[in-house]
Amino acid sequence: MTREGAGKKPTESELLILNTVWALESATVREVFQRLGEAHQMGYTTVLKLMQIMRDKGLLECDATVKPQVFRASRPRQQTQKLLLRDLVDRAFDGSPGNLVLQALAVRKSSPEELQQIRAMLDKLQKEEPQ
Repeated sequence: MTREGAGKKPTESELLILNTVWALESATVREVFQRLGEAHQMGYTTVLKLMQIMRDKGLLECDATVKPQVFRASRPRQQTQKLLLRDLVDRAFDGSPGNLVLQALAVRKSSPEELQQIRAMLDKLQKEEPQ
């Protein structure tokens, strides 16, 4: 992925569109509009314009050989989440992932399953660390 802007972060509205496209795997503007329009008070032309901007930024890829055009995300969801998380850690937590985790756990209650996953990740990281 060498497109210019491939490392750009999506805005809040762009992230709503990306989440919709990820959920559908690929989507037309109309499909995204139908999912987001009423709930997020976005008009069809707004969704269209945002998706065109996202294509230009390298966030979406477009298959223009079919009508209507079909869009898909340029990067997997997890890759975009990592990009956003790195930015958040750097800007809001002074580069400390530990502070981010502590704040995240303090803000919302985790399910027993989530806590088990967190413990497993911590155990894995601890084992990988040279002693």
